[in-house]
Amino acid sequence: MRTATRHRLDAAWQALRLWLGATVLPAQCALCGMGCPQVLCSPCRAQYLGQLRHRCRQCANPLDDVATLCGRCLRQRPAYDATITAFDYAAPVDQLLLQLKFGARLALAPLLAELLHVAIQQQPEWEAPQLLCPVPLGPARLAERGFNQALEIARPLARLLDVALQPRLALRVRDTRAQSGVAPQERQANLAHAFAIAPEYAPLLQGRHVGIVDDVMSSGHTVNALAAACKSAGAARVSILVVARTPPR
Repeated sequence: MRTATRHRLDAAWQALRLWLGATVLPAQCALCGMGCPQVLCSPCRAQYLGQLRHRCRQCANPLDDVATLCGRCLRQRPAYDATITAFDYAAPVDQLLLQLKFGARLALAPLLAELLHVAIQQQPEWEAPQLLCPVPLGPARLAERGFNQALEIARPLARLLDVALQPRLALRVRDTRAQSGVAPQERQANLAHAFAIAPEYAPLLQGRHVGIVDDVMSSGHTVNALAAACKSAGAARVSILVVARTPPR
């Protein structure tokens, strides 16, 4: 009898909490701050995330014409084969990533994975990878932050794509300075020999298509270094799946 009463009280309290959360204490949109039941309200989603841009097939930089590759990729092909992004890294939607990365709002990760999944579904020639690999953080950065934002996004994305997630496939074997604090001409050197494939996972790469997941792609040197490590270990194809792409200045 006491157990049944306790279960009924627990259920009533849970129902009250849900009612308070939906009415008296509504959730707030991560962009505009207005009360809404979702992490991102419908008006903000339609205004800031409703338009697809024509992009370079390989690096996802915006293109003004009908070309499929940008001049940079035509001059020097990167190690990766394709890139898909959900939106440009610009105000105000950059706040979604800043709140996740520096505000530890981990509840935003499933939303960002969903937005990336929508962008992937809109690609007419999408070729699904056979496994996903989040960009790893170095031990010092991981200890400082407490989580890897790329892994937090990759988890729900793997479920949406029904693709195996391999979070320990790649290792950051050398702690590097944050790319945002490095001069553009020094960024490639900053990431030289920064990544390696864990020996016990290397057989998974042989002849396979790998999807590298990250939050933001700026110069592209980080994902290019990891893609090169995957190709050296035997991967046949590497696609970059990144939530936001910094437009070229």
